[in-house]
Amino acid sequence: MSELDELYQEVILDHNKSPRNFREIVDANRRSEGYNPLCGDHVTVFVNLADGMIRDISFKGSGCAISKASASMMTTELKGKSEAEAERVFDTVHKMLTGEMAVEESDLERLGKLKILSGVCKFPARVKCASLAWHTMNAALKGSDKVASTE
Repeated sequence: MSELDELYQEVILDHNKSPRNFREIVDANRRSEGYNPLCGDHVTVFVNLADGMIRDISFKGSGCAISKASASMMTTELKGKSEAEAERVFDTVHKMLTGEMAVEESDLERLGKLKILSGVCKFPARVKCASLAWHTMNAALKGSDKVASTE
């Protein structure tokens, strides 16, 4: 097992065991639910958005270790970012997870700790698990009242 694979496993296990921002924001002004019908992952993302900035972001729900870890890492990364920054991070993470397009090395460097999620692409069945929270956050920022899905 490579050093990167070991780090990937350690990070996923850590965020699954002790998820960051795993709570409901009572005064959230944006909220969205996400559901992955293939594996049963369910997440609700709460966002407190003010003046185009993510003042607070959290999640609740149940799912596999990758789903929970990805949501935990997402909330940690996006807190304090602007809506525009969050959308750019979403686009880059989505491309990285799905392998749809080549992600520039400079974009990967800007992802910081999130680039560890690139290990998910080795497990195609888990890409939807890792991307559920991201699609749900994106829906919350857009004010969508539809349940976000990875389908």
